[in-house]
Amino acid sequence: MPLKISSREAEGVTILDLEGKVILGEECNQFRERIKQLLAANKKKILLNLGSVSFIDSAGVGTLVSAYTSTKAQEGQLKLVNLTKKFQETLQVTRLLTVFETFPDEPSALASFR
Repeated sequence: MPLKISSREAEGVTILDLEGKVILGEECNQFRERIKQLLAANKKKILLNLGSVSFIDSAGVGTLVSAYTSTKAQEGQLKLVNLTKKFQETLQVTRLLTVFETFPDEPSALASFR
């Protein structure tokens, strides 16, 4: 299943709902482009809803890290919400849980941007 990315706004935060697989190839390119577009439009508060991501490979994790560093370099914030158990374990093993701010639900994630 290809990656579907839908976008919405809430409380001045751009929420990207990701659905499908974040894997090497078109999926990572599409995700990278969407982040670039948001930053170019001066949308620097980004929340990634990962609840419907069925699989992420090492390239996908690398793309997430790249999105995080690009956002931070432009003095923005990128945070994660609704991580699946498997994805949470991946971030723990790679020690990226210490890098990303993660939240169990959208209200608490949105509150963290205030």
